Amino acid sequence: MRIYFSGIGGVAIGPLAEMTIGAGHEVCGSDRAAGLMTEALKQAGITVSFDQSGEFLRSEHQRAPFDWFVYTAALPADHPELVLARQLGIRTSKRDELLAQIIADKQLKLIAVTGTHGKTTTTGMLVWTLQQLGVPVSYLVGSTLSFGPSGRFDPASQFLVYECDEFDRNFLHFSPWLSLITSVDYDHPDTFPTPDDYRAAFRQFGEQSTRVIAWRENADVFTPANVTVLEQTDPQITLAGEHNRRNGTLAARAAVLVRAVAAPEIEAEAIITALNAFPGTGRRFEKLADNLYTDYGHHPSEIAATLQLAHELNDHVVLVYQPHQNIRQHEVRERYTDEIFMHADEIYWLPTYLTREDPNLPVLTPEELTRQLTTDKVHLAQLDEALWQVIEQQRARGALVLGMGAGTIDGWLREQLGRSA
Repeated sequence: MRIYFSGIGGVAIGPLAEMTIGAGHEVCGSDRAAGLMTEALKQAGITVSFDQSGEFLRSEHQRAPFDWFVYTAALPADHPELVLARQLGIRTSKRDELLAQIIADKQLKLIAVTGTHGKTTTTGMLVWTLQQLGVPVSYLVGSTLSFGPSGRFDPASQFLVYECDEFDRNFLHFSPWLSLITSVDYDHPDTFPTPDDYRAAFRQFGEQSTRVIAWRENADVFTPANVTVLEQTDPQITLAGEHNRRNGTLAARAAVLVRAVAAPEIEAEAIITALNAFPGTGRRFEKLADNLYTDYGHHPSEIAATLQLAHELNDHVVLVYQPHQNIRQHEVRERYTDEIFMHADEIYWLPTYLTREDPNLPVLTPEELTRQLTTDKVHLAQLDEALWQVIEQQRARGALVLGMGAGTIDGWLREQLGRSA
């Protein structure tokens, strides 16, 4: 097939484009601007245009007709490329319909990693472990990896390991061979109006799965018949951070099941050895420079877990936090407590990054979001030169500076580092 991806530079679409070209399909696409993903796609031989007016799509379709137009969830219904694709009679869908087709065509066993927190890291851990064991694996991860592309199709693989997102109820498109549930902690209020609705979606996903592995605190969400319940982390996993040890325990259990099917000759101890050497994923406690880290986390539970990991490495931790999405802040504001931030010695609190917002919902200010914190270690800040000077001073003193958020903070930190190099 010949497939066009609109929004190809995004973390949801880009890895699928990489995997699709590996599966033998012809791929090209567009995005608004260049970035790390678009550069990686170009190096993989994929043509990427930064013209989304529809002209590039039209000219490419005239050269050789497209069979499928795949678009990101962020694309509005009146986007010129989407409108044109429908006018041209090209099949259109979001990513998961295409992925489900590839899974069916290639007869892959789907290992879905889902949950509120830890999806990317757990997916990366399982992919890394299987690769180290020499087990062929196809995969899709919603982040950059230090050990390979974000998406890959291996024709020798029986399995697809997929970071399966619950946003927009995407995960309900699939019926996995195995599902790993990292956590069920209410999120995405723009998709799930209530916590009960959120849990019901996970319950349905579990019912669509042949087998589920979940932690004890989430076991009641799922039908007991097909659930393996984990009580504690594997003591042989020595990764830093309790949340990483939990993620590693899930990945290890999955690797044991894959080994039984695809490589029974592999020693069980080799799984733990590989896991303990896991190099990490992009934007998940990613080291940018000495004493400077970036993390995608933006939910109170993720903040607490990442700060605990940072504190294991350094006794003095400085957090620069950019809340993500105003509608989410209305749901989590009561959870911004002293306990969540107990491992941060200083907090620089940025304005909320706004995206997919309800125009009728008042934007919560940093003052409102930090009102529950009794500590005097909170400073209101902006992404500006003054903040960068503070970061440099803290690093020079030996503090670990951690930037957290899913908005612009990561790009800003990288830009500042580049300018000061």
